[in-house]
Amino acid sequence: MASPLLHLLALFLLLTPAFAAAGGKQRRQRRQPYLSTAFYSKTCPKFEQIVQDTTTNKQISSPTTAAAALRLFFHDCFVGGCDASVLVSSTRFSKSERDADINLSLPGDGFDVVVRAKTALELACPGVVSCADILAVATRNLVVMAGGPFYPVQLGRRDALSSRAADVEGNLPRPTMSIPQIIQLFQSKGFSIQEMVALTGAHTIGFSHCSEFSANIYNYSKTSQSDPAYYPEFARSLRSACADYHRNPTLSVFNDVITPNKFDNVYYNNVKKGLGLLRSDHGLSSDPRTRGFVELYSRDQRAFFAAFASAMQKLSVYGVKTGRNGEIRHRCDALNF
Repeated sequence: MASPLLHLLALFLLLTPAFAAAGGKQRRQRRQPYLSTAFYSKTCPKFEQIVQDTTTNKQISSPTTAAAALRLFFHDCFVGGCDASVLVSSTRFSKSERDADINLSLPGDGFDVVVRAKTALELACPGVVSCADILAVATRNLVVMAGGPFYPVQLGRRDALSSRAADVEGNLPRPTMSIPQIIQLFQSKGFSIQEMVALTGAHTIGFSHCSEFSANIYNYSKTSQSDPAYYPEFARSLRSACADYHRNPTLSVFNDVITPNKFDNVYYNNVKKGLGLLRSDHGLSSDPRTRGFVELYSRDQRAFFAAFASAMQKLSVYGVKTGRNGEIRHRCDALNF
């Protein structure tokens, strides 16, 4: 009859490979790339300062940069994650996200601020900082400069290994979409209705091209020149401002006509008064699922800022790439291969 000691020894030998495998798995997991606010503290200690200097100088020289970067960041993240895929230029062999029809109106200042920061970072710590991280931090810095809330940004993203225009369709809200359609789009990506309303508050800065809302202000119906959701005098002003949009497609109007360059909660007050530009703006105050949040944010800027900061933190880590799932691009507008 075998002794208890031999039984214990046999059991140990049987379990040892499993323990070793588990331990090895744990060690491999610990070595996996991770996101951290201090990700570049050793590899590029001047990262934060370089991006801050770049964004400050750019915003001072071009005050529309904050809105441009914010829109660029959103268009990047909602298509395959926050991986700088929208920054890649098309080649003769491939049409990139940047040239999808909905992205053709993305303002150049957003691209430019990232390129400037990348150039400075490549001189200080070449091959270390991803374009995706630059865009995420630059956007946060610019929101703060425009008067918006600060929020921490986790770092360690890698840049996408591909960028295809075909991937864009259906992943971004269009100006003609109804609120139910927009809610469905956000929920498909894991964002709540409240988060959708808070992120839409980004319309407090920036502008929209006349072509994006022209159908709502010209010959809207047989009985009305414009959508009744518009304040009548505002609709008349828009028709005057956009009168030449057919010949000049660059004609645009501020999203927030009251405080266009200040990140605040006035956008929600505008929406309630019929001073929104887009169909989605008007829908926020009429849909019962979103109306309560519009009411809250219109009277309480701190509530809006808290919700916006939280939603931006969540958005900033949506679909991020790490390790071999991405790369550190040499140039933000081109893949490394």
